[in-house]
Amino acid sequence: MGNAESNAYQNHLSRFLPEEQSDIDGLFDTLSGSSGSSGAKNAKAAKKTVTLAALQAHTREPLPQPMTARLYNGMKSIDLPGKSSGPSEQIAKEQFVIFMSNLLKGNADEKISIIMRMIDKTGGPLKGKQIREFTEDLITSVIHVLSYRKELKGWSLENTRDSSSGVKALASELLSELKLPDGTKPVGSQLLEANFDQSVIGDWVYRVPQISVFLSVVIRQGLHVLHSLPDQTNDILNLVPHCKGIKGRGVVSLFDIPAIIYINSHLPAEMQHKWQLLFSSRLHGESFSQLCAHIVNKGPCLVIIRDLDGFLFGGFASHSWEVKPQFQGDNRCFLFSVFPTLAVYTYTGYNEHYMYLNHGQQTMPNGLGMGGQHGYFGLWIDSDYGKGHSKAKPRCTTYNSPQLSAKEDFTLDALEVWAVGDTPESAGRKGKKSILDVDPQAQALLEMAGKSRQSEGLREPMEEEEGDDDEN
Repeated sequence: MGNAESNAYQNHLSRFLPEEQSDIDGLFDTLSGSSGSSGAKNAKAAKKTVTLAALQAHTREPLPQPMTARLYNGMKSIDLPGKSSGPSEQIAKEQFVIFMSNLLKGNADEKISIIMRMIDKTGGPLKGKQIREFTEDLITSVIHVLSYRKELKGWSLENTRDSSSGVKALASELLSELKLPDGTKPVGSQLLEANFDQSVIGDWVYRVPQISVFLSVVIRQGLHVLHSLPDQTNDILNLVPHCKGIKGRGVVSLFDIPAIIYINSHLPAEMQHKWQLLFSSRLHGESFSQLCAHIVNKGPCLVIIRDLDGFLFGGFASHSWEVKPQFQGDNRCFLFSVFPTLAVYTYTGYNEHYMYLNHGQQTMPNGLGMGGQHGYFGLWIDSDYGKGHSKAKPRCTTYNSPQLSAKEDFTLDALEVWAVGDTPESAGRKGKKSILDVDPQAQALLEMAGKSRQSEGLREPMEEEEGDDDEN
């Protein structure tokens, strides 16, 4: 190994803690030991190599084969200083370490040349449809490996909506951030046929953090390396939130796993570690008073709706819901769409009509709303349960969201509410009767008098709070 090569290699190696270096050495030894590389008789230990066949054998179950081939092409693309011959079909230890260093510890510039070769082994420029295939492969691989390693934290492919359309929807949403050199964002067939060079894709990887996070998960969990060491950042640790409240209840969530990952990433950091089911129309019945009883005073939560046309959409409420004739919440609230498109719509600053919940009053609208204004909400569920609207011509003033439902006035097919983060201390405990169930106006009087309430009549048992659904 020449000086230049040796220095570059040592610089990359020094990014890893001693126990990380040991982990990487162990993996390389495992892979190279089964590679059967030619010339092994005369080679020194440092010259062991890894073949595609060895990598495929090691990852046959945890990773889909197309992703293993992409990882191999990425490793093979590492140019070693002072190396005169062309690309080898075998991966040297130096290439292996530099690949790990750049993708797990590097900046966008260091990652991009490897990612370009993972997308297409010839390098660039790349067509949009190649980038789409790579992104879909990457998302599919994340879900596959997390399921295989039992790291879905209580979610599963059985208790969530089918992920196949979710993979395509998340890929489309991430690809929507691709910009041409002139700064415009191509759409549809223009995006698929456009050519993107390394600088454009580097900018995309820099602005779309999910690509780097997903690659890190695929490497750590797929190759089973560095997956239990303490350098994992919160965006990896909280990639999937712990799921509470659906174990053994026969519920299939309206969310799919790609949507859970994407929407969770938009929640405030302190709320990303756990989701708990508060209300499901299939479990608790189709009743607005039941909905209110299960969600009031339960902390921040996500509401997701499926209309009769199959569209899936909802909103994030940053504060506990309260029954009152005023708007509530703050600028962390957002609306979202899950199907047919996956997207998050954040506040515009135009007004503060973040969230609204009213019930049983004569003078003000009764229902649950987010964004827009009375009679013209970005998202509205009427207290006459089953009716709702999503009005946006052309966009919701509060969140800049389009019409989320298939029809402006929609009929509700199913609804779920998930508490996110830790349950507030003021949330009710089982067996307590809520004043809300008796008289919403009496509840408002209690609030004005400064009394705290133990809300949530007809409550669900709270054993899920202490128990753990984290078994797949």
